[in-house]
Amino acid sequence: MTLRSLPKSPKLHRVVALLQPPQSTFPLACATEVFGSHGPAIPARYAFEVCTERPGPVRTQVGYDMLVTTGLDALERADTVLVPGWQQPVGTEVPSAVVTAVRAAHERGARIVGICSGAFVLAAAGLLDGRRAATHWARAAELAARFPQVRVDPAVLYVDHGDVATSAGSAAGVDLCLHLVSVDQGAAYAMRIARQMVMPPHREGCQLQYAELPTSGPVADSLAPLLEWLAGRLDQPVSVAEMAVHAQVSARTLTRRFTEQLGISPGRWLLDRRIAATRALLEETDLSVETIARRVGLSSAVNLRRRFHEALRTTPAAYRRAFRAEKAG
Repeated sequence: MTLRSLPKSPKLHRVVALLQPPQSTFPLACATEVFGSHGPAIPARYAFEVCTERPGPVRTQVGYDMLVTTGLDALERADTVLVPGWQQPVGTEVPSAVVTAVRAAHERGARIVGICSGAFVLAAAGLLDGRRAATHWARAAELAARFPQVRVDPAVLYVDHGDVATSAGSAAGVDLCLHLVSVDQGAAYAMRIARQMVMPPHREGCQLQYAELPTSGPVADSLAPLLEWLAGRLDQPVSVAEMAVHAQVSARTLTRRFTEQLGISPGRWLLDRRIAATRALLEETDLSVETIARRVGLSSAVNLRRRFHEALRTTPAAYRRAFRAEKAG
């Protein structure tokens, strides 16, 4: 196949990554791979640079320092400001100088992008107030609790509002960056970069398919026997009324206990367990979708596919291909 040449862009779009110690290197590398130089095969349309609040050595999470010579004034000339992660202890405040510089860049018209936990910096600057935002699934609850005005979506790979964008876990930063390239430069240019990176320009599904398989976790003694009973009957239809009879309480009391102790309804808890069991069987066995549906109590392949797609935004077949290939690799 002969690749069509891409027209050159007269003006480079300047992307400035804002680094903060201890810097996570993977999300930074993801952004660099997309917005950095791709050699003579792909015409340059971006200029990529890094900056930090205090120029000098920037400590990383992997045992070495990066020498960054540019300060926050670099944000004054950025078309896109990119925050590749925020790896501070829970409750750490974003430095006021960083917040001020990010806000000023946004007010000037720059696009502000948070990769993974970089969403914390955008939230601290008030740029996510009243808006949907993504972050790593493991930190979604923390972001929501710390910034209740932000509508945290723990499922999506990324959210783009045009002036502000956020992504889920580090690799989802590539998804977001390729999406932004497609918006800026067109799908053909984004496809060329994705091909060079040996990855699809768009991944199917949502980040919940990459989250850890859920467990019941610690629960109060009042629910523990019931949850154990339910876990042994995933292949059987069980109603809330039947759960209540087994627990020897009313359906209303049972629902209240689930909400207070687990934060979800009895039906939602049971469906989550069925989806978790489905994921495990797709990853670890060659059983057909119909057989898995019967084993996890979802009655039919049609119902399983519908429930699975509602939960993870992908199909059982696509999930199995992705995770069986991952295990093989």
